[in-house]
Amino acid sequence: MITQKYINKLTYKIIGYAIEVHKELGPGLLESVYEKCLAHLLQLNGHDVKRQQIVPIEFRGLYLDADLRYDLLVDDLIIIELKTVDAFHPVHEAKLLTYLNLLKKPKGILINFNCTNIFKEGQRTFVTEYFKNLPKE
Repeated sequence: MITQKYINKLTYKIIGYAIEVHKELGPGLLESVYEKCLAHLLQLNGHDVKRQQIVPIEFRGLYLDADLRYDLLVDDLIIIELKTVDAFHPVHEAKLLTYLNLLKKPKGILINFNCTNIFKEGQRTFVTEYFKNLPKE
């Protein structure tokens, strides 16, 4: 059964893998490089990873092609949005929250590889109502 505790442990692992990638490659590369490396590391550790999938939008039978694509979806639970920017901007958060709500996923992680320390300054996590409605343990 999927619980908040399970998702929180998975979040911790994902951030740890991002830190590994960042330590090895350092800052300053293109977002696509970090995406491929993080996806590879997650897959090596037994996680199901989908990359750059279209986020469908349906409104009363109308299917909209807004060309929205998330960066990574891990174990069909956590969406990861990767950045290589000087600082997070509210639009980055809005984008991730849009993906989370449209796909009905419980948690998302925003990760910025253009920083000195991912754990302290380079990541933010977001939860949705789907997370809050899960059992705690």
